[in-house]
This record gives sequence, C-alpha cells and structure tokens, in this order.
Amino acid sequence: MNAVSEPHIVELYLALPEPRPGDDPDDWSVRMRSAFRSFRDKLLETYTEGTLQRLLTHPDVFARRAASLSLGLVGTMASNHVLAAQLHDEDALVRDLAADSLWEVWFRGGTTEQNQQLQGILRLRDVDHMMAALNALVRSAPEFAEAVNQRAILHFRRGDFQRSIADCRRVMELNPHHYGAQAGMGQSYLQLRNRRAALEAFQQALRIHPSLDDIQATIEVIRASLNDE
Repeated sequence: MNAVSEPHIVELYLALPEPRPGDDPDDWSVRMRSAFRSFRDKLLETYTEGTLQRLLTHPDVFARRAASLSLGLVGTMASNHVLAAQLHDEDALVRDLAADSLWEVWFRGGTTEQNQQLQGILRLRDVDHMMAALNALVRSAPEFAEAVNQRAILHFRRGDFQRSIADCRRVMELNPHHYGAQAGMGQSYLQLRNRRAALEAFQQALRIHPSLDDIQATIEVIRASLNDE
C-alpha cells in the first residue's frame, strides 16, 4: 500500500459524524458504528501502520488526532511505544485518543485466538469461572500482558491485593507503558495501607500518562497524609 498525503487522513477524520442536539441514542450509535467501519476500511486501503505511526508526530494537530484514533482501530502492539509517547502531546484530544487507542492495542496484544478468548472471559458472570479461565489463558499465553492485567483487576475485586500487585508488576515487565496496571498497583498498596509504596506507584503512572487528574489528586492526598505523620 502506498501512503497518501497527510491531508487525506485529516479529511477522513473530519468527515466522521459528531453528535447533534436531539439525536436518538440508538440511531446515533448505529450511525457511528457504520462511519467507523467505513473509516477503518479506507485506512486499510491507503495507509500502512508505519505511515500512521509517523503521522503521530505531524505538525498538524488534526493529523495527529486522526493518526491516534486510527491506530486504535488498525494498530498492533508495534504501535505501543509511539502511542504512549502521544500521552505527552500538547493537545488534550490527542492525549485522550492515544490513551483510548492504547487500550485497544493492548487487548489485541495476543494472537487472534487469545484475544478472542480474553473477550469471552470478560463476558463471564461468575467470578470463579472467570478466574479459572484467566489462569488458563495466562498459563498458555504468559507474554499476553493484558490477560495478566485483567487477572490483576480480578484479584483486586476479590480483595487479594498481594496477588494483584504481583500481576501488575508482571504487566509492567511485559508492557512498561501500561499506566493502568501501574495505577492499579497503587490502588492495591493503598488497600494494604502502604502509602509510600502507593505514592511511588501512582507517581510512576503519572510519569507514563501525565493527564491522569484523578491520580494527581490521589498523590496530593497521600503526600499530605505523610507530611502529617
């Protein structure tokens, strides 16, 4: 595939529908899904992943927004590093789009079969069945960081904070850009009343993704409590 000029992706991006006052939510949802399918098909026809990665640093903010959104639709873990760099972009929407796209890429971090397995596991309603299935998936795909992260989340929900921390650490070894796992580690440390370890974990999450306002607020609360000791 040959890359086309940058304005074309901007044109595709700006053609996506925006919500209007009075829109029916169901109609809007259908219209948006259709528009994104068309947008994705046009991307695959005209852009390589490498070209989209290069557009992330384009001086035109709309090109950066379009590329950040696009990699969430068609990108692989090969785009993990460059998307994480956009979490520091000067444009707030670029940062938000990059953050959303990172999660999409992370959930596609295994093979097609492993990705489908993870999605199926997350639809399970029984927590014990979900844990058993996550354990099996992690055993069969130990390098699939998002499978480990989802198990960390489930450990947290079950109150097993030490195991949640251990899984979060493993996620960060596999994917150093996973601010979600880093923040989750901080939440587990808070539950264990280890405020200093929580502070360190939250600070690292903020270094990865500086726009995490809720994490910044938590950091300030922890610092104040430590200063009062």
